[in-house]
Amino acid sequence: METGTRGAGEAAGQVIAGLEIDQWKYLSREAGDPRMDAILSVRVDGTGGGGGPGGPLLAQVLAVDCSSSMTWPVEKLHAAQEAAVAAIRKLPDGTPFAVVRGNEQAAVVYPDTPRMARATARTRARAERAVREMVAGGGTCIGAWLDLSRRLLAEQDAPIGHVLLLTDGKNQHDEHMPLARVLEECAGRFICDAWGIGDGWDGRELLRITRRLHGSASSVRQEAALPAEYEQLMNRLLTKTVPELVISVTPMPGCTVRYLKQVFPAEVELNAEDGTGRFVTRAWGDETRRYQLCLTADPSGRPHREDLQLAVVAVDVPGDDAVRLPTPRPCLVHWTDDPALSRHTDAQVEHFEQHQRLGEAVAAAADAHRRGQLDLAEHQLGRAARLAHAMGVDEQLDRLARLVRIEDAEGGRVVLLPDVKAIDFQHLITAFSHSTYGPASGTGPGAAGAEPRGGATVRCPVCEAGAPAAARFCPSCGHPFGARP
Repeated sequence: METGTRGAGEAAGQVIAGLEIDQWKYLSREAGDPRMDAILSVRVDGTGGGGGPGGPLLAQVLAVDCSSSMTWPVEKLHAAQEAAVAAIRKLPDGTPFAVVRGNEQAAVVYPDTPRMARATARTRARAERAVREMVAGGGTCIGAWLDLSRRLLAEQDAPIGHVLLLTDGKNQHDEHMPLARVLEECAGRFICDAWGIGDGWDGRELLRITRRLHGSASSVRQEAALPAEYEQLMNRLLTKTVPELVISVTPMPGCTVRYLKQVFPAEVELNAEDGTGRFVTRAWGDETRRYQLCLTADPSGRPHREDLQLAVVAVDVPGDDAVRLPTPRPCLVHWTDDPALSRHTDAQVEHFEQHQRLGEAVAAAADAHRRGQLDLAEHQLGRAARLAHAMGVDEQLDRLARLVRIEDAEGGRVVLLPDVKAIDFQHLITAFSHSTYGPASGTGPGAAGAEPRGGATVRCPVCEAGAPAAARFCPSCGHPFGARP
């Protein structure tokens, strides 16, 4: 693992970016599909939160579902209104904001001018009145809501544009403004967090939106919980003071970048800028995010039995020379003929790949339940329980216990509860989109996993290199694992 750490001489209050790389460098020269996976841990410290001297950092659009389904039960629309009001009250003075009413079309209910309002005591009070006067009726076209939000935010110069979207239904009028096209137009323009409420929304539809627009999907089971959730989300959002951070991946000859994606705290799609290995990530406060980098490596004509550089990873904060950046870090490969080395993988890589399989199992269970294939749904939830147990994520097991009686988590034996509804699966899908970091230093009980691509690794206490979990000594420095450092 390569690490960027804070030095003792760094100035207090300075914003600092850090970079670490976790990988298992040994690959077989005979592999049919030689790929190198690594987990990049990127952190930002010292932002301090709040606005900047050049004006507000945030421009906010609240998009509220006002389709006819929001009228039943009546508590649903009321909770949506109270949540929007809670968010409006959190906006600092000077923040550009607007409220969008969404059904099969989209309309701005506040302000009543072509441009977004600036938050003051007066405009916040007027916006609250407009929100409380919203009425529901009509269908659902989420593409129209996002398109209007994009046009509103395009008029603002605040560096962080954000849309907080709430819906209780499926995107039934997609033909009016196709969501796929709108997402392409909105990508890179703003961040979108999406919430499901009620019993008719589609979890995977929300994930499709948030993964493309660098946000996260969530839901509430009880309508009354929504305002407090909005407050917490706004509190987190207002700590973001670094609008963009760029991760650059420069491959060496014979190496190509397959993908880079965010895997923690939630999965986000990243696309490289045209013709470059630059991946833009958005809206940072003091936090750590983790990314899975996948490289294709070609052993042809390359030396073996020695470390070779596959790619160089660097972090940059465009337009902010005051941020202290980490030293670029190498991704390595060590071509080997020893299967005892090449069959293993890094514990962090394995953890996040198992998390992806966990989400796939839940989605497959939802599909099976919708088709009435209850045995298959039960089987897939059992697979999910086995994965969650192997990963050591008790919180996910607790969520699964809402749908099944877990008889043997390790063996994946579960019994589907008789009163499970379709919406229960949607709550599970959004909840499982939020990942956990994984076993500390690659040594947790869940490191090996239930469905491994290869064996897990442990961290050498002397040199911190990865080693197969069953190894007697470190293959990098030779330290015997039976002895203390």
